[in-house]
Amino acid sequence: MQNILLLNGPNLDLLGTREPQIYGTATLADHVASASKAAESVGFTLESFQSNSASALIEKIHQARGKFAAIMINPGAFTHYAWSITDALSAFDGPVVEIHISNPQSRESFRHVSVVAPVSIGTIAGFGQQSYVLGVQAIAHHLQNR
Repeated sequence: MQNILLLNGPNLDLLGTREPQIYGTATLADHVASASKAAESVGFTLESFQSNSASALIEKIHQARGKFAAIMINPGAFTHYAWSITDALSAFDGPVVEIHISNPQSRESFRHVSVVAPVSIGTIAGFGQQSYVLGVQAIAHHLQNR
């Protein structure tokens, strides 16, 4: 079994109640469960971690080196300015997939820039809970075809 690390950034612990018109009513636990089921269906295991702290996410990225085959990350607001997370991800030796529940490109202009995208093999955005499933599928496809 190969391991995928799923990281969720700030305010994603409020999913289900935070701006349901944008993020839906599924909780973070619902999203993680969908991703875990998708991972198992393609022969992977998934470990999830959420933090409102960039430093905690960076520590998890550092710890993932040599332990995880890939990282899937929903950086939340860190998407737009957290160069320290970008630097940590660039030092990771496996593929990184950026995911978002909403589509940042269809929202406020400050959300149109991702500092994580340059160190990711791809970005999946705007598909709600399905974004997490599609992220797992993208990682599995990438790892099985390289």
